[in-house]
Amino acid sequence: MNDGWKCALWFVGGLAVGAVAASRGKLDFRPLAADLVSRGMDVKDALLNKMEALKEDVEDLAAEARLTSDKRKAAQEAPKA
Repeated sequence: MNDGWKCALWFVGGLAVGAVAASRGKLDFRPLAADLVSRGMDVKDALLNKMEALKEDVEDLAAEARLTSDKRKAAQEAPKA
């Protein structure tokens, strides 16, 4: 049996166990779902902070490269004049 079928069977089994637990009313999914969503929001915020820092670093690098390029062009044009 390949890995795809194994994963599918585990998924279906999990759905069955969840359906049985939910139908008996012994398992409350709301706190679990709220915790899962809150952790997802934490991950999203962390990723956005990292992306903002990366964006600033790239902007700084581009500004330094532009300055270096302008200096090089000015040095090449200076002897001609």
